[in-house]
Amino acid sequence: MAELFNVYPLYDIEPVRAQGSYLWDVNGTRYLDLYGGHAVISVGHTHPRYVQAISDQLHKISFYSNSVRIPQQQELADKLGALSDHPDYTLFLCNSGAEANENALKLASFHNGRTQVVAFSKSFHGRTAGAVAATDNASIVAPVNYSKHVTFLPYNNVEAVRAGITSETCAVIIEGIQGVGGINVATDEFLQALRQRCDETGAVLILDGVQCGYGRSGKFFSHQFSGIRADIISMAKGMGNGFPIGGILISPSFRASYGLLGTTFGGNHLACTAAIAVLDIMKDEGLMENATRMGNYLMDGIRQIGGYKELRGRGLMIGIEYDFPVDALRKTLLFEHKQFTGVAGKNIIRLLPSLALGIDEADQFLEALGKEMKVVH
Repeated sequence: MAELFNVYPLYDIEPVRAQGSYLWDVNGTRYLDLYGGHAVISVGHTHPRYVQAISDQLHKISFYSNSVRIPQQQELADKLGALSDHPDYTLFLCNSGAEANENALKLASFHNGRTQVVAFSKSFHGRTAGAVAATDNASIVAPVNYSKHVTFLPYNNVEAVRAGITSETCAVIIEGIQGVGGINVATDEFLQALRQRCDETGAVLILDGVQCGYGRSGKFFSHQFSGIRADIISMAKGMGNGFPIGGILISPSFRASYGLLGTTFGGNHLACTAAIAVLDIMKDEGLMENATRMGNYLMDGIRQIGGYKELRGRGLMIGIEYDFPVDALRKTLLFEHKQFTGVAGKNIIRLLPSLALGIDEADQFLEALGKEMKVVH
């Protein structure tokens, strides 16, 4: 019998059904989902409008290649441009965050003909060749993933940016809020300095919104808090609420040409239908506003519980750093309180729930966390 290539440590839990912010396993046990499968579940599990849209499309056509007109692509571009406040940007569609960042870096190099890339400490941009080379984790960079063209600068260090970005820099790629790196929030001053230095040198500024984008921060993209505009914005995860889709928004200064970028599955009928449903739900149900409201509620509650070293984040992207390893705490929350959370490194609990999270669900987590912190202390 063939075996799976064993690259994931697995919890002995088999979810078979999901609704809203909850999962049910094969035994009928209910779990509160505060992690959304790595920030993927944006509008809630099996939202009825989302399910209906995909079901309807399945009965029409599920896929054909980008050699024909796919009107859902233009509908998605129009609605994404409007809701994200980037109506003058163009959209290239792909299948994942890594592909989005890969194409962003490639497009930047086509644009200015340069090769040097600036990334940042604790960054994570994906596992494909170009994206992983700009990821600050040597353990997942294979020898074939050429990375000598990448320079890593300290995050939130304005002086390092002014010195490290030069006229030889092709692109600067940065997460407005680092996810895997520990929910580190870029300051307004830092992002503004990046924009200024890229303007001075002709470098392309790429904002990686794969995890911190799509309304999670309370704005559509987290870097919008700083008032800057990126040259390219990458996105995925919450874009399809579980259906694989990614993309890049591209500023008007870039020119397209046939064959410049390409994809087989990107922008297919089903993927676009899923993404359109997500945007419609986000807009009609005020989910960005809810992310702000519920993020503040959770962070206020966590502050009252205390016991942490540092609390970071915006909206429903929250990191709670402790002065002890959190693996046992995470397992207790999962197996005793039936709550899924994530981690970032050894000492940080990471919360990435659905943008539709409610007060009742937040209170369940705060009650469980409060009880366990009393045990810790």
